[in-house]
Formats: sequence, C-alpha cells, structure tokens
Amino acid sequence: MTEAIPQHIAIIMDGNGRWAKARGLSRTQGHRQGAKILENVLRHAQKRGVRVITLFAFSSENWGRPKEEVDALMDLFRNYLKNDVEKLKEEKVRVSFIGNRNRFPTDLKQRMDELEAQTKEFDRFHVILALGYGARDDLTGAVRRIAEAVAIGTLKPEQVDTACVAAHLSTAGIPDPDLLIRTSGEQRVSNFLLWELAYSEFYWADVMWPDFNEAELDKAIEAYQGRQRRFGKL
Repeated sequence: MTEAIPQHIAIIMDGNGRWAKARGLSRTQGHRQGAKILENVLRHAQKRGVRVITLFAFSSENWGRPKEEVDALMDLFRNYLKNDVEKLKEEKVRVSFIGNRNRFPTDLKQRMDELEAQTKEFDRFHVILALGYGARDDLTGAVRRIAEAVAIGTLKPEQVDTACVAAHLSTAGIPDPDLLIRTSGEQRVSNFLLWELAYSEFYWADVMWPDFNEAELDKAIEAYQGRQRRFGKL
C-alpha cells in the first residue's frame, strides 16, 4: 500500500534572522538565503506528489519591523516575483496570494494581480504566498462580509454555518492543509491559517529556514505518514 502524501502543505518559513545572526550576517542576508532555497523545496514537493503549498512569507505584524528591513523585504519580493515566480509560470504552476495588499508598493500589487490572472487555469501544482496576511484579520473580514449580507437580506442567519464562513475567507475554494511545517524549532502557529489548520498535522523542524532542504521535507512527510489521522473519530 502506497503511503499517503499530504496534498496541501503549509509552511511557516521561520529563522532567517537567527540564521544570519549566528553567521555574523545581516537579517537581510538571511532573508535572501531563505529565498534561494525555496525553489528546490517547491520542486521536491511537487516531485513527491504534493498538490498545494502555502508559504507564510510576510505577516500583517511584519509591517512593524524596522523600515530598513521591510524595504529590503519588498525588494526581495520584487525580485522573487520577477524571476523565480516567472519560472513557476513557465512550468504551468498556479500562483496566488492571500493577505491584505493595501500597504504593498503599487508595482508589487500589479505583479501579484498579473501572476494570478496568468496562472489561474493551471492545476498541476499550486503555490500560495501569504503576504501581509494575518488569520485574525482574515476571519474578521469574513465575519464582516457575512454580517453585511445578513443585513441586506441576501443571507439568512440560519444559513451561516462552517461552510459559509470558509467561503468568505481568502482561502475559499482551497483545501485545508494536511500538514503544517514550521522551521527553527518554534512551536506556535503565529496567526497563520487559524481556521484552516483545525485538523492539520503539525511538524516542528529544528533547522532554520535557510537550512531547510529536500531531505528535511522528506522527514516532515515521513512524520506525517506515521500519524493516525482520525478527524475526531474513535
């Protein structure tokens, strides 16, 4: 019997700053190294049979970091969306984004829109980048939209159920993650996909994100395969 492969993996890419500090480098250099290893991880995930990867790249709280670091991250995203993501597009990979884009530079917002439009029909592999994302903000927005629909009469209160809430989240239509991976040894979800992770398996990788590689991904998948997933059933 073939071992089950998680169809959707969510990853909190943590530890870039600490990885850099341990080597006497700047936090920006740590972020750059973290971006470099991403392509190999994505290719390997696709090779293993994973269908969806959601990456926590920039949280809503990250806007509070020093301006110099935020500006460096914007430049990094700009370069990534121009070069690395272009390769994904050529390989028929669907690319989409979740999170509040309002505070991002105009050119980045335009690039996100373009990539989503250009790749929306691809279905072999789906990469979702969480940028400016916070799960509490997403849930609050969903509740607000549902309340507005009830207020104007297009939705009845008795129609508000879990499916209704899910349909109003930024992840609507995307299967919930089977597996969450967080690097750097930290064991918290940090306001990431709070609704969607309800039945996900968690894997805490001891390595910093810049040291995460194909072998580390295999270890996470193997740990997932060793779990007994019962979804609340005895």
